[in-house]
Amino acid sequence: MTERQKDRPWLMRTYAGHSTAEASNELYRRNLAKGQTGLSVAFDLPTQTGYDPDHVLARGEVGRVGVPVSHLGDMRRLFQDIPLEQMNTSMTINATAMWLLALYQVAAEEQGADIAQLQGTTQNDIVKEYLSRGTHVFPPGPSLRLTTDMIAYTVNHIPKWNPINICSYHLQEAGATPVQEISYAMSTAIAVLDSVRDSGQVPEERFGEVVARISFFVNAGVRFIEEMCKMRAFGRIWDKVTKERYGIENAKQRRFRYGVQVNSLGLTEAQPENNVQRIVLEMLAVTLSKDARARAVQLPAWNEALGLPRPWDQQWSLRIQQVLAHESDLLEYEDIFAGSHVIEAKVDSLVADCLAEIDRIQEMGGAMAAVESGYLKSQLVSSHAERRARIEAGEDKIVGVNCFQQTEENPLTSDLDGAIMTVDPAVEAFTVERIARWRAERQESSDRQGNGDPFVFPTAGQALDRLKEAAAGTENLMEATLECARAGVTTGEWANALREVFGEFRAPTGVSSAPVAVTAEEGTPLALVREKVSRTADELGSGRLRLLVGKPGLDGHSNGAEQIAVRARDAGFEVVYQGIRLTPEEISSAALAEDVHCVGLSILSGSHSALVPDVLERLRSAGAGDIPVIVGGIIPNADAVTLKAAGVAAVFTPKDFGITEIIGRIVDEIRKANKLHPLNIAESTEVPA
Repeated sequence: MTERQKDRPWLMRTYAGHSTAEASNELYRRNLAKGQTGLSVAFDLPTQTGYDPDHVLARGEVGRVGVPVSHLGDMRRLFQDIPLEQMNTSMTINATAMWLLALYQVAAEEQGADIAQLQGTTQNDIVKEYLSRGTHVFPPGPSLRLTTDMIAYTVNHIPKWNPINICSYHLQEAGATPVQEISYAMSTAIAVLDSVRDSGQVPEERFGEVVARISFFVNAGVRFIEEMCKMRAFGRIWDKVTKERYGIENAKQRRFRYGVQVNSLGLTEAQPENNVQRIVLEMLAVTLSKDARARAVQLPAWNEALGLPRPWDQQWSLRIQQVLAHESDLLEYEDIFAGSHVIEAKVDSLVADCLAEIDRIQEMGGAMAAVESGYLKSQLVSSHAERRARIEAGEDKIVGVNCFQQTEENPLTSDLDGAIMTVDPAVEAFTVERIARWRAERQESSDRQGNGDPFVFPTAGQALDRLKEAAAGTENLMEATLECARAGVTTGEWANALREVFGEFRAPTGVSSAPVAVTAEEGTPLALVREKVSRTADELGSGRLRLLVGKPGLDGHSNGAEQIAVRARDAGFEVVYQGIRLTPEEISSAALAEDVHCVGLSILSGSHSALVPDVLERLRSAGAGDIPVIVGGIIPNADAVTLKAAGVAAVFTPKDFGITEIIGRIVDEIRKANKLHPLNIAESTEVPA
């Protein structure tokens, strides 16, 4: 032990939530007992997108990727016997962040907590939802207003709360380079801070308090040196922006504060045991350097590419953090990279490139304008396509996927169906029945008398009317939202009231403007597939083959669907892609209207078992059962067998990383469905294009 005092470890979290509020509460209490020092709540997709569990779009999604929280009763159960005044709670919630914070505050008040002492973070970054994760609800302007109002409210009433987590995490998963990660996140932060400043809700002399509560949530990939330098560059640019643009002189208020989740979508289904060392390396990138160390870290589990982790898997990830923090000597030293000319050169390069890109975005009118124009999305789709092309070409190596693929039998996955946790299908029916009972039995009073008293309620209808009045005007929406929470309003009712005033938003897909990432010179794999597409179209007499790429349900992770759409386009398909959040009815209707030759469904949320058979049945009922349907996503082997038995032509999972090969197999399924003879790609070279 050296003479200097050992640094305090970062907050250790596990991103968790599933099935029901009761089941998640039990998981949280177990994790806290194991030494976890903060909570990180995963909400299910209906909660994130503002739907109640009995909405048509919620089908198959309830309790899948997180916990359903539909009203105050659920929030009470979620944190039962967990003293919120003593917790540091992170909530991954964006479009409905104001609503979930309101429920959290009221649940804390009912526990007797002083809300001024509440500590935690709401993610609340809507820009990255438009670009990469897809849980947006409202248009950019109203969404920014919700964020602005919430920041102003927390600064004045919950001063220890981080009201927004500017989130570059999902940008990396969507293909962002380090320069894009930093630039887009910083541009979002500028848009948010400008909005708060211009709203006049926080006096100029207190604006440093706003800046001091802005936090960031980043992704740590496996490129260890680059990731560490990225974090140092983030800190330098944040210091420059807050000092020069906003005049913040207090260095403590300008400090770059961030939490990290290491790269979940970078985990592999092939040889999943390799994910353990990936997780460790990615954690080191954000912990080894004291000057760029995360304030909170949450690690995924080794088997997340296979399905929902079990409690034991999450415990393993927690223990990885604890070993580093408590067994190693890391926290006994100052920054061990200070003075490294290699690190400094890389950081300087990143800073220069990022400042240039930030200036470019500001010239467009800022982050919101760059979202609406499609610039940011098209840049991400393009960079992701380039990265996928490098992986397929073997330039970017992924152990166990495109190199070193020979492997011994894995004892961790010998019982693959037992290596992940599954959500009981009965959970959805139970949750649907429960919300119906809540609406029927919630306390309703005869007159409006909420006015901030958490134990006196207006009716739900009165609270919603008040919310719509506030939304149509200019006042801060947080008080009206708190009144809704206390009145027993549901998540779907709150969001629908705002939809009536604000409308909804479909973000640009970026597919049509994405440049070609894979060349199609003679003899290349893509050229061979292009010839296969052309010959098949000629044999069918259809002009061009048409592929519908569909995202049923609420899963907004569209990266895979977009890459399939772009590559299919480059292979000669006419591609129909309408973006995310479609019902099976909308997808089957589009397939019929566009007279497509194949329907490709992409689902990562686990709702495939409910939604895919629905699409199949609708096509059959319309007399189009001969259209082949293929499915891609995180789909366990047993589910893949079931889907094929139901009539799915092919199932692709993350281990199928060769997109050009997938397009070729789609053509094979089209030929099979139309009773054409098999056509080997090699044969296609014999016929001129």
